[in-house]
Amino acid sequence: MSDVRSQLRHSLPSVSLTITLAVAALAAWLPATAIAAEVGDKLVRTGDEIMVCGQLFHTTAPVVLWTDPKGYDAYRVERRFSEYESSSWEKSKLQNPGLDTPNRYNLRKDKLTKEQIEQVRGGGWTLPLLEQVVDQFVMHYDVCGVSQQCFKILHDHRGLSVHFMLDIDGTIYQTLDLKERAWHATISNTRSIGIEIASIGAYPRDNKAVLDRWYSHKAEGTILHPPRSLGHLGLRRDPFQGQPDRPEPVVGTIQGRELTQYDFTPQQYDSLIKLTATLCRIFPKLDCKYPTDEQGQLIPHKLTDEQWQDFGGVLGHYHVQLNKIDPGPAFNWEKVIGGASELLEKQVSKQ
Repeated sequence: MSDVRSQLRHSLPSVSLTITLAVAALAAWLPATAIAAEVGDKLVRTGDEIMVCGQLFHTTAPVVLWTDPKGYDAYRVERRFSEYESSSWEKSKLQNPGLDTPNRYNLRKDKLTKEQIEQVRGGGWTLPLLEQVVDQFVMHYDVCGVSQQCFKILHDHRGLSVHFMLDIDGTIYQTLDLKERAWHATISNTRSIGIEIASIGAYPRDNKAVLDRWYSHKAEGTILHPPRSLGHLGLRRDPFQGQPDRPEPVVGTIQGRELTQYDFTPQQYDSLIKLTATLCRIFPKLDCKYPTDEQGQLIPHKLTDEQWQDFGGVLGHYHVQLNKIDPGPAFNWEKVIGGASELLEKQVSKQ
């Protein structure tokens, strides 16, 4: 895997540099019409791109940006789901005292020099600089069940943010450029990218009432059915009937607590694998691995300060904070990391 990562890390910058030099040469020696066929030509997106430092990168998974219709824009200071007339920051802070600042994100400045802070404070991040800062990808489940409800809680009520949300139908929503420091995982915020995976969460064995409201067993298997009280779910795939990737609830121990959780949907895993591979390719310090002990087994609890400091890769919220248990015992780490590693290896074999 180290050879694969080395080849990929080398290939991405070299390809970008080659293209940059080629375009620069053409711009210097050829008429402008050789660069663009016509002024005002539209550059069409395919719908699978994420944005990093203003640049678009393909994931091959369905992606909705904050700039797209029905996207979720964490740059806005207004509440998204209140009445428009009362959504302004001035009225929001009066109606919801929990919102103490209009911004839900800030600057990744902890390891930057004074000169670098001056460069990026207006948005002027370069990809090479961001590559030196980001080395963690933090997995959350949202305890909201669907991404629309997740953004409502984070943005309108809690004044928090996350870079990505992953809905039950496999749609990825990006709410901020990855250059921003989203507020999702306390001490890891500066160095990490965060994703909220739609799921109602994990619970003690003797407290499964919530799970029973969200899942039912039928002839065709275990069915995910969000309560009608949520109203319109905001799903891109509509109608959509979700099923957990494994039909039976998964029991496991996180932070020393025995918990029960239904698995995420196959559509979520498919998109998450592709997004993970994409991020591991873009960011050289983000290794395609999860925290393991000396026997190579998943660490199911908060990392020590030293472990956290030394770790660059994909980790759970519970690896960062003692009071968190997400993404829960059902999260299939080997499926995500193994699948992403296979995609990275295939990319190398094509080159």
